[in-house]
Amino acid sequence: MLDIKFVRENPELVKENIKKKFQDEKILFVDEVISNDQKRRETQVKIDELRKNRNELSSQIGVLMRDGNKEEAEQIKTRVNEINEELVHLEEMEEQLAHQIREKMMVIPNIMDESVPIGKDDSENVEIEKYGEPVVPNYEIPYHADICEALCGLDKESAGRTSGNGFYYLMGDIARLHSAMISYARDFMIDKGFTYCVPPFMIRSDVVTGVMSFAEMDAMMYKIEGEDLYLIGTSEHSMIGKFKGQMIEENKLPVALTSYSPCFRKEVGAHGLEERGLYRVHQFEKQEMVVLCKPEESMEWYDKLWSYTVEFFRSLDVPVRTLECCSGDLADLKVKSCDVEAWSPRQQKYFEVGSCSTLGDAQARRLGIKMKTENGNQYLSTLNNTVVASPRGLIAVIENNYQSDGSIKIPKALQTYMGGKTKLELK
Repeated sequence: MLDIKFVRENPELVKENIKKKFQDEKILFVDEVISNDQKRRETQVKIDELRKNRNELSSQIGVLMRDGNKEEAEQIKTRVNEINEELVHLEEMEEQLAHQIREKMMVIPNIMDESVPIGKDDSENVEIEKYGEPVVPNYEIPYHADICEALCGLDKESAGRTSGNGFYYLMGDIARLHSAMISYARDFMIDKGFTYCVPPFMIRSDVVTGVMSFAEMDAMMYKIEGEDLYLIGTSEHSMIGKFKGQMIEENKLPVALTSYSPCFRKEVGAHGLEERGLYRVHQFEKQEMVVLCKPEESMEWYDKLWSYTVEFFRSLDVPVRTLECCSGDLADLKVKSCDVEAWSPRQQKYFEVGSCSTLGDAQARRLGIKMKTENGNQYLSTLNNTVVASPRGLIAVIENNYQSDGSIKIPKALQTYMGGKTKLELK
């Protein structure tokens, strides 16, 4: 959410930013916000004047009654009651205007960084750099679900009976490989100086609307019926929400956390063959990075975060690339974002395994998270990035380490977590 003062002083810049995101229907919101803000401030001035007048009149009543001027005192009492009635009306008006302003401000997109490429959707995202040589072996690599089933590691049929489409059972060594990746990701980030955290897996609606846009919320979140609770779609939601309404001392920044959680997402829409396996599911597990920092340090942290994901996957013998998200693919709260994509030797193309974002002070402003500095209190910046989300990360490791005999080579970094095993073999 933008600062209302910024919108008031830079209306054309805000409108141009909306155009670059191809959301022209929101341009009118800028003028509505500015108009209602003017009305609200004028109303507040009237309220302040009336309260001052009421206090002055009220202070006279006791003196007049003491001096026996009951008639004049009663006249002033009548005027005080009239002011009170007028105040009730104006306060209701001010509250309505404030609500209307916030409602529109919540859907006006954040100002993008100047480096963000302009494009309508993800088809116009821009490749930044490749890491590792994308190899296509001279033998066939089966569909990832078939590989897992051949190793007795996947049961979607049973999951369909218990939970429906989009769920799965991971079994045996495949389940162990999945857990090994999550454990390795945890230790990888701890070694980078991040504090490990396991957060709540449900959050209240005021936290949900503080960390994401309404459109994202409707498309992603599962609500607990009859309660003001949502299942998290990523631990970032809980981790940022942890600081809701808090004042953080400047010398305590940056706050760098890495969190584990299961994640739950609706994943609405029709999906093709690739997404009917383990690629797009309703439940998965994830290791996340979250950083709270001074605004001037946010871009430095942004570059650190996505580089950690690249380093993580390269340590698992997975070639990756980074992809700059264009304006039309950038969620409304984000200032800048890039995806990390892993190479699929079976499909001979890259697919998304992580996403890194800096959100400026948008989440902090919505949730009231500030830093205390010598020059006063101000909103800080928030960033988030995926270390690994499994099973997508699992698919990348399986495909890139699949051998011609149907076995899977276990990357050296994971062997300790697999009890020393170096290979998963057909039984």
